[in-house]
Amino acid sequence: MILYPITDKIIMGEYDLNKNNEHLLEKTVRSISIYKGNIIDVNLLDVVLPNGNEAKREVVYHQGAVGIIAIYNDEMYFVKQYRISTEDILIEVPAGKIEPNDSAEKTARKELKEETGLVAESVSKIYEFYVSPGFSNEIIHLYEAKNITLDEQDLDLDEFVDIIKVPVNELQQKLRENYFKDAKTIAAVQYVISHY
Repeated sequence: MILYPITDKIIMGEYDLNKNNEHLLEKTVRSISIYKGNIIDVNLLDVVLPNGNEAKREVVYHQGAVGIIAIYNDEMYFVKQYRISTEDILIEVPAGKIEPNDSAEKTARKELKEETGLVAESVSKIYEFYVSPGFSNEIIHLYEAKNITLDEQDLDLDEFVDIIKVPVNELQQKLRENYFKDAKTIAAVQYVISHY
Protein backbone atom coordinates (compact mmCIF):
# COMPACT_ATOMS: atom_id res chain seq x y z
CA MET A 1 0.00 0.00 0.00
CA ILE A 2 1.32 3.44 -0.94
CA LEU A 3 -0.12 6.64 0.51
CA TYR A 4 0.15 9.88 -1.43
CA PRO A 5 -0.40 12.65 1.14
CA ILE A 6 -1.16 15.43 -1.38
CA THR A 7 -4.19 13.63 -2.82
CA ASP A 8 -4.83 11.01 -0.10
CA LYS A 9 -4.66 8.49 -2.93
CA ILE A 10 -4.09 4.91 -1.87
CA ILE A 11 -2.85 2.44 -4.48
CA MET A 12 -3.12 -1.25 -3.69
CA GLY A 13 -1.06 -4.08 -5.20
CA GLU A 14 0.77 -3.99 -8.52
CA TYR A 15 0.79 -0.76 -10.46
CA ASP A 16 2.45 0.86 -13.44
CA LEU A 17 5.09 3.38 -12.36
CA ASN A 18 4.62 5.31 -15.61
CA LYS A 19 0.89 6.00 -15.19
CA ASN A 20 -1.08 8.37 -12.98
CA ASN A 21 1.91 10.43 -11.84
CA GLU A 22 0.68 13.96 -12.63
CA HIS A 23 0.03 14.69 -8.94
CA LEU A 24 3.73 14.00 -8.21
CA LEU A 25 5.47 16.02 -10.92
CA GLU A 26 7.41 19.24 -10.45
CA LYS A 27 7.73 21.70 -13.33
CA THR A 28 11.04 23.48 -13.93
CA VAL A 29 10.47 27.15 -14.73
CA ARG A 30 14.09 28.29 -14.64
CA SER A 31 17.50 26.61 -14.65
CA ILE A 32 20.75 28.45 -13.90
CA SER A 33 24.14 26.80 -14.46
CA ILE A 34 26.25 27.26 -11.34
CA TYR A 35 29.22 25.05 -12.20
CA LYS A 36 30.49 23.08 -15.19
CA GLY A 37 33.27 20.60 -14.49
CA ASN A 38 35.00 17.56 -15.92
CA ILE A 39 32.85 15.11 -13.97
CA ILE A 40 29.77 17.04 -12.86
CA ASP A 41 27.65 20.06 -13.71
CA VAL A 42 25.52 21.82 -11.10
CA ASN A 43 22.33 23.77 -11.82
CA LEU A 44 20.00 25.73 -9.57
CA LEU A 45 16.37 25.12 -10.57
CA ASP A 46 13.24 27.08 -9.79
CA VAL A 47 10.34 24.62 -9.79
CA VAL A 48 6.60 24.68 -9.32
CA LEU A 49 5.44 21.92 -6.98
CA PRO A 50 2.31 19.80 -7.56
CA ASN A 51 0.37 22.00 -5.10
CA GLY A 52 1.35 25.20 -6.98
CA ASN A 53 3.98 26.40 -4.51
CA GLU A 54 7.46 27.28 -5.74
CA ALA A 55 10.75 25.79 -4.57
CA LYS A 56 14.45 25.77 -5.42
CA ARG A 57 16.37 22.62 -6.29
CA GLU A 58 20.13 22.14 -6.56
CA VAL A 59 20.84 19.40 -9.10
CA VAL A 60 24.12 17.66 -9.85
CA TYR A 61 24.31 16.23 -13.38
CA HIS A 62 26.65 13.32 -14.03
CA GLN A 63 27.37 11.22 -17.12
CA GLY A 64 26.84 7.97 -15.19
CA ALA A 65 29.17 5.23 -14.07
CA VAL A 66 29.60 1.48 -13.90
CA GLY A 67 30.37 -1.03 -11.20
CA ILE A 68 31.62 -4.54 -11.99
CA ILE A 69 31.08 -7.78 -10.12
CA ALA A 70 34.16 -9.91 -10.75
CA ILE A 71 34.56 -13.38 -9.27
CA TYR A 72 37.68 -15.38 -10.05
CA ASN A 73 38.63 -18.62 -8.27
CA ASP A 74 35.67 -18.21 -5.87
CA GLU A 75 36.92 -14.80 -4.73
CA MET A 76 35.20 -11.48 -5.39
CA TYR A 77 37.53 -8.70 -6.48
CA PHE A 78 37.45 -5.23 -4.96
CA VAL A 79 39.68 -2.18 -4.96
CA LYS A 80 40.78 -0.34 -1.84
CA GLN A 81 41.23 3.38 -2.37
CA TYR A 82 41.16 6.74 -0.64
CA ARG A 83 38.16 8.94 -1.43
CA ILE A 84 38.78 12.61 -0.71
CA SER A 85 35.03 13.38 -0.58
CA THR A 86 34.60 11.01 2.38
CA GLU A 87 38.12 11.43 3.75
CA ASP A 88 38.15 7.66 4.12
CA ILE A 89 39.61 4.50 2.66
CA LEU A 90 36.83 2.50 0.98
CA ILE A 91 36.55 -1.03 -0.35
CA GLU A 92 34.66 -0.88 -3.65
CA VAL A 93 33.85 -3.02 -6.64
CA PRO A 94 35.89 -1.98 -9.69
CA ALA A 95 34.13 1.04 -11.14
CA GLY A 96 34.47 4.12 -13.28
CA LYS A 97 32.64 6.97 -14.95
CA ILE A 98 31.27 6.58 -18.45
CA GLU A 99 33.03 8.83 -20.93
CA PRO A 100 30.75 10.78 -23.31
CA ASN A 101 31.40 8.58 -26.37
CA ASP A 102 31.64 5.23 -24.56
CA SER A 103 28.93 2.74 -23.70
CA ALA A 104 28.40 1.47 -20.17
CA GLU A 105 29.44 -2.03 -21.29
CA LYS A 106 32.69 -0.79 -22.85
CA THR A 107 33.45 1.19 -19.68
CA ALA A 108 32.82 -1.87 -17.49
CA ARG A 109 35.31 -3.99 -19.46
CA LYS A 110 37.90 -1.19 -19.51
CA GLU A 111 37.65 -0.37 -15.79
CA LEU A 112 37.84 -4.03 -14.79
CA LYS A 113 41.09 -4.47 -16.70
CA GLU A 114 42.60 -1.15 -15.56
CA GLU A 115 41.84 -1.55 -11.87
CA THR A 116 42.25 -5.30 -11.31
CA GLY A 117 44.04 -6.79 -14.32
CA LEU A 118 41.05 -9.08 -14.91
CA VAL A 119 39.79 -9.52 -18.47
CA ALA A 120 36.18 -10.60 -19.03
CA GLU A 121 35.21 -12.51 -22.14
CA SER A 122 31.74 -11.02 -21.65
CA VAL A 123 29.84 -8.83 -19.23
CA SER A 124 26.13 -8.90 -18.49
CA LYS A 125 24.12 -6.05 -17.04
CA ILE A 126 22.56 -6.86 -13.69
CA TYR A 127 20.66 -3.62 -13.09
CA GLU A 128 20.99 0.13 -12.91
CA PHE A 129 20.12 2.48 -10.09
CA TYR A 130 20.32 6.12 -9.05
CA VAL A 131 23.04 6.84 -6.52
CA SER A 132 21.49 9.83 -4.75
CA PRO A 133 18.27 10.87 -6.52
CA GLY A 134 17.50 13.62 -4.02
CA PHE A 135 19.97 15.89 -5.81
CA SER A 136 21.73 14.00 -8.63
CA ASN A 137 20.85 12.19 -11.86
CA GLU A 138 23.89 9.88 -11.64
CA ILE A 139 23.08 6.29 -12.57
CA ILE A 140 25.28 3.31 -11.77
CA HIS A 141 25.13 0.45 -14.27
CA LEU A 142 26.08 -2.73 -12.43
CA TYR A 143 27.64 -5.49 -14.55
CA GLU A 144 28.81 -9.01 -13.88
CA ALA A 145 32.02 -10.17 -15.56
CA LYS A 146 31.93 -13.63 -17.15
CA ASN A 147 34.68 -16.05 -18.21
CA ILE A 148 37.48 -14.11 -16.56
CA THR A 149 41.19 -14.43 -17.23
CA LEU A 150 43.99 -12.78 -15.28
CA ASP A 151 46.24 -10.15 -16.86
CA GLU A 152 48.02 -7.07 -15.41
CA GLN A 153 46.64 -3.87 -13.91
CA ASP A 154 46.72 -0.82 -16.16
CA LEU A 155 45.89 2.06 -13.80
CA ASP A 156 45.42 5.66 -14.90
CA LEU A 157 48.21 7.98 -13.74
CA ASP A 158 45.92 9.51 -11.09
CA GLU A 159 44.68 6.16 -9.70
CA PHE A 160 46.16 4.57 -6.61
CA VAL A 161 44.38 1.38 -5.58
CA ASP A 162 45.09 -1.94 -3.92
CA ILE A 163 43.34 -5.11 -5.05
CA ILE A 164 41.35 -6.89 -2.36
CA LYS A 165 40.02 -10.43 -2.82
CA VAL A 166 37.27 -11.74 -0.56
CA PRO A 167 36.12 -15.37 -0.70
CA VAL A 168 32.49 -15.47 -1.80
CA ASN A 169 31.55 -17.53 1.27
CA GLU A 170 32.80 -14.69 3.54
CA LEU A 171 30.83 -11.85 1.91
CA GLN A 172 27.82 -12.12 4.23
CA GLN A 173 30.05 -11.78 7.29
CA LYS A 174 31.93 -8.82 5.77
CA LEU A 175 28.59 -7.14 5.12
CA ARG A 176 27.57 -7.63 8.76
CA GLU A 177 30.90 -6.14 9.89
CA ASN A 178 30.25 -2.93 7.88
CA TYR A 179 33.36 -3.70 5.83
CA PHE A 180 31.71 -2.08 2.79
CA LYS A 181 30.47 1.51 3.06
CA ASP A 182 29.96 2.24 -0.63
CA ALA A 183 26.35 1.83 -1.89
CA LYS A 184 27.17 0.33 -5.30
CA THR A 185 29.44 -2.18 -3.62
CA ILE A 186 26.81 -3.14 -1.07
CA ALA A 187 24.30 -3.64 -3.92
CA ALA A 188 26.84 -5.80 -5.77
CA VAL A 189 27.68 -7.88 -2.70
CA GLN A 190 23.98 -8.42 -1.92
CA TYR A 191 23.48 -9.61 -5.49
CA VAL A 192 26.36 -12.09 -5.20
CA ILE A 193 25.14 -13.39 -1.83
CA SER A 194 21.68 -14.06 -3.25
CA HIS A 195 22.90 -15.62 -6.53
CA TYR A 196 25.95 -17.72 -5.62
